[in-house]
Order: sequence, then C-alpha cells, then structure tokens
Amino acid sequence: MPTAPTTKAPAPLQLVVGEEELLVERAIAEIVRASRAVDPDTDLRRFRPSELTPGELNGHLSPSLFAESRVVVVQGAHEAAKDLAAAILAYGDEPAEGIVLVATHAGGARGKQLADDLRRKGAVVTRCDKLGRAEERADFVRSEARRAGGTITAEAVSVLLEAVGSDLRELAAATGQLVADSGGRVDGPAVRRYHRGRAESTGFAVADKAVAGDRSGALEALRWALVLGVAPVLVADALADAVRTLAKVGSAGRGDPNRLAGSLGMPPWKIRKAQGQVRAWRPAGLAVAIAATAQVNADVKGAAADPGYALERAVLAVVEARGTG
Repeated sequence: MPTAPTTKAPAPLQLVVGEEELLVERAIAEIVRASRAVDPDTDLRRFRPSELTPGELNGHLSPSLFAESRVVVVQGAHEAAKDLAAAILAYGDEPAEGIVLVATHAGGARGKQLADDLRRKGAVVTRCDKLGRAEERADFVRSEARRAGGTITAEAVSVLLEAVGSDLRELAAATGQLVADSGGRVDGPAVRRYHRGRAESTGFAVADKAVAGDRSGALEALRWALVLGVAPVLVADALADAVRTLAKVGSAGRGDPNRLAGSLGMPPWKIRKAQGQVRAWRPAGLAVAIAATAQVNADVKGAAADPGYALERAVLAVVEARGTG
C-alpha cells in the first residue's frame, strides 16, 4: 500500500534579505506556515537584536524536554553586535530538529559580513528588495491579482498604480478587494469606480490635470489631496515627475514606446501617455514648468512657510506654462 507523501520542513537556517516590509512579512509567514504544516503546534518567537543576549538566543534555539517545534526570528539581524552575530552563525553548525532560525537583514553594507557568512553556512535566502521601478510594481499588482484568484488588465494596473501609489501593502489590499468585488476580472473602469475618490486626490491626479492645462481640476484635486492628508512633498514630487517625463519623452521624439522604454527608463504605458500630453507643450513652456517644480520641491521641504500655498502657486505656473512658447 503506497504511503502518503510527507510534508517537508523548512531548512533550519533562513536568511530574508531586503527592505520591502510586506515581502519580508510574507516570507516569514511562509516559513511559519511550512513549519506548522509539519507540526501544527510550532511556536513563533520574534526579537530585535537589542532584545537578545547570545545566551538568551541560545536558550530559544535549544530543544525543550517536550521537543516542541519553533520558529525564532531575529528581525534586523544587521543590527546585531559581534557576539550575537556569532551566536546566530553558530546555530548553522548544529541546528536542532524542529527549530528554524530566521534572520532578516536590510541588505545594505551594515552587517554585510553576517549575511555573507549565513550564505556560506547554507542558509536558504529569500530576497525582499524594494520595488523601485514602476514595471516591478506593475508585476506585483498582476501577481496579487493571481494570488487572489483573478486577473487584471494592463489599463487597470496603470490606473491602480496612479490611484494608490507605490505602497505595497495598499496595492495588495486594493488589488484583493477589486478582485473580490469584480468577480475575478479587474478592468480600468472597475478601478476608477472603486477608487474614484482616492484617484482624484493623489499627487498623480494633481499633476495629470496640471500638465493637461485643467486649471480648475488641478486646483480641486490639490485641495482634496491636502484635506485628505496627502503629504505636500508627494504632490511636489508628482508634479516634478510629470514635467520631467514630458521633457524626456518630448526630446526622444515619436518612437515606439516599447523600444523607448529601455533608453528612457520608464514603462511603455507611461511613455505612451506622455506622448499624447507633450504635443500641447513647447520647449519654452517645459523650461518654465521645470523651474516651477524645482522651486516648489524646495518650498515644501522647508523653504516656504505655507506648503499648501506653494503647491497652489506651482500648479498654476505649470498650467500657464502649457501655453507658453
């Protein structure tokens, strides 16, 4: 009679590297899930290096009389002092059955030796790097839709990124909710319908309306953004990004967005959108707008007493610059 396949326990030494908090938390949760698939009573213990001495860590990593399974997480192991780092590494030489040590590491220069040594000890490495590029965040949204059991169109991904921003927790929550509410297939109109209020109050919406020359729409979006607590610096950054994008795309000419993506360092959908917008602009107007966004960037970071007024002045300058030249 064939035997049922056994569930494989996670490796006793795990290294989770990166600064994207949502991905780090998911990596830890997956290790715990795998451990509890083998032993449902697996205990989870989490510590910062400042909360542990080497002796205390050794105690948490030592088998108990009842052979209980556990996952011990040292969060921010790059902050560990030398003696604690040595205790973390020592566990890799003699791991105990049923006990998994997870070290999370920001991935920078601080504590790099510990991360390198853990790799040499055979730690299983999970990368959780920041998703800095728009295309990486778009891939994340698509994977979240699949994770929730649905699909999402390219247009919907673009609208969602503009409506929600770059925070992965918010993107994950929004994508999951949209999949649930739309019956599994998320399109552009669905995102606009469920996120209209938010989409109209983000810095991206302010910037879009400003570069389109929509004076009243840009000012209304700006006021709502500030009322709802959007940080002035984010609105200023969105304005600057919109104007810089127009300048870069305008100087590149009318090429195929897919071919221009690599040289311009931006996704094709963004290039395509900017190509439509930049037709109404002249070089002199772009120069004025670039100067205005540079000024407001300094203003919202401390040079101005009233960031809201500085943003309103910049929005008006960008709107007026559209017709310059």
